[in-house]
Amino acid sequence: MRWYGTILGFLAGWLLLRHPAGGVLGALIGMGFDRGWFRRGGPDPYMVLDVDPSADDETIRRAWQRLVSQYHPDKLEGVAPELRSQADEKLREINRAYDLIQQRRRER
Repeated sequence: MRWYGTILGFLAGWLLLRHPAGGVLGALIGMGFDRGWFRRGGPDPYMVLDVDPSADDETIRRAWQRLVSQYHPDKLEGVAPELRSQADEKLREINRAYDLIQQRRRER
């Protein structure tokens, strides 16, 4: 994960507001940029699958299979409904990321 946005945000906030609270505010904004909170179009599909963008198709497929087996509803029998709905949403996100990666690679 990137970290330099947090550091630069802290320094910029402190210098602009000349107060420690400015540093904290700047650090939070920098952390948001590091983690992609301000990106358009949703999260990076490679980050969702936890693979490098230069990974080959087989590595991406194995990462997708691992995550699908981890969050699949059949694996979550007897858990609380809230956890089941969170896992279902995570599974949808994983499948969207995999489909997007496959689509981008077909277009090349």
